[in-house]
Amino acid sequence: MSGIAFRFVTQTPILAPREAPVSGVRMWHRATSYFLIGSVIVMRLAFLALFAAAVFIAAGNTASKGLVLDTQPTLRSPLQMRLLALEPQLRRLANRTPGLVAITVSDVNGETPIDVNGDVNLPAASVIKVAVMVEVMRQVWLGRFGLEREVTLLPQDRDCGYGALCDMDAGMRYSVLNLVRIMIANSDNTATNMLIRLVGRQNINETMAGLGLTQTRLGDSIRSWDTSIRTERTSTNDMMRLLSMIGQRRLINEAASNLMLSILLEQRHNQLLPEPLPKGLMIAHKTGTLHDTLNDVGIVGLEGSPYIICVLTTHLDDLDDGARFIRRASKATYDAFVQAAMAQPIVPVASPTTPEEATPSPEESTLQPDTIQTP
Repeated sequence: MSGIAFRFVTQTPILAPREAPVSGVRMWHRATSYFLIGSVIVMRLAFLALFAAAVFIAAGNTASKGLVLDTQPTLRSPLQMRLLALEPQLRRLANRTPGLVAITVSDVNGETPIDVNGDVNLPAASVIKVAVMVEVMRQVWLGRFGLEREVTLLPQDRDCGYGALCDMDAGMRYSVLNLVRIMIANSDNTATNMLIRLVGRQNINETMAGLGLTQTRLGDSIRSWDTSIRTERTSTNDMMRLLSMIGQRRLINEAASNLMLSILLEQRHNQLLPEPLPKGLMIAHKTGTLHDTLNDVGIVGLEGSPYIICVLTTHLDDLDDGARFIRRASKATYDAFVQAAMAQPIVPVASPTTPEEATPSPEESTLQPDTIQTP
C-alpha cells in the first residue's frame, strides 16, 4: 500500500509495542506532559516558519529591485538608451521655439523612433516633392513611361516661387529624370508641376495612402502665390516612414530606391540639417520653405549608424527661429547616434548607385498597385 493509504489504517501497525493499562491520574499527567511538549514544538515550528517567510520576502524584494534597476537597462541597446536621453532634450528645444514644431528621429530601419508632435498634420511646403518623386518612380516601374520620356513645358505649369524653369519658353521639353533631379535638388516648382501633370495628383495621394502615410496629401499643384500652397500636408512620422522605406531599398525596388537616394543626395539647399554636421557627411534630404514655414527631412549616412531625422516648423514670426531649432536638433541627434555607434559593432552602410546605373525594373516591391488612374 502507498504511504497515503497508511494514514487511513486503523489497525495497530505490525511490531508496534503494546503498553500496559494505566490509571486515570497517570493518564492525565501523561496527557498534560504531551500537551506541553507538543505546544513547545508547535511554537518553535511556528517561529521557524515566520523566520523563513521573512527571509523569503526579503529575498523577493531584493530580486524585484534588481529586476527594475539592473536587468531592465540591459534589455535596451546603446541606441535605445541614447534616444531615451535625446527625447527630453528635443522636447525642451521644441518648447523654447516660437511657433509650432515637430520632429521625428529613428534609425534607418524606422525602429526605435522618438518624436515630438510626430503625428501632427503640418504644411509640407517643398517636402511634398518627395511624394511626387515616389509616384514618378512607381509609374516608371509599372511601364507607363521611361526615365528618358520627355515632358513638354506648358504655360499652366509655371510657378515662379522657386526655380529656373519658370523663365523657360513654353514648348520646351525635358526628360523625366532631369525634371525629377531639378525638382529635388533645386526645388523647382515648375518642374514639380510638370511631373504632377504627368502622373496625376490623385495617384500621388492614393499611393501615399496605400503606404500608410495618412497625413501626407498633395492638395493642388504648386501655386506659391496662393493660399492653396498650405494644402500640401504631411507629418514628421509620415516622412520618417517614407524615408525608411527608401533607406532600406525596399520602396518600389532596390534600383528605384537607390536612384531616389542619389537624387536626394544632390540637394543644394544645405543650410539646415547639414549645417552643424561634419563636412563630407552624406545626407540625402529635402527642404521646404514658406513665408512662415521651414522644413527639412532626410537620411544621414553616419557610418555604422545611419539615421533619419525629419523636422517641420510653422507659424514662425521669424524663419531664423525655425532654422535654429532644426540645426540644434540636428546636432543633438548626430551626437546621440555617434555615441551609440561607438558602443556597438560597426555595420557597413551600402552606398547608393549613380542615377545612370539605377533605372528601375519590375521586381518584388513595397508598392504593388493594381491600377493607375488616368491623370
